Amino acid sequence: METIFAIGMPGGPEWIFIILAILLLFGAKRIPDLARGLGKGIREFKDATKEIKKEVDDAGKEIDK
Repeated sequence: METIFAIGMPGGPEWIFIILAILLLFGAKRIPDLARGLGKGIREFKDATKEIKKEVDDAGKEIDK
């Protein structure tokens, strides 16, 4: 009988493997730069999302007038 594996969040051993793979691919010196870039990208995405939501809310208020 075949077992069907569910795809979900990685557990402890998987995270260790992922971190080791990232270290091997990018090296320890480049990881802070990658993390900084990822954080900046997330921050810009959130700011853009807030701006779009504000524009939609403002348009909705203008329609209500």
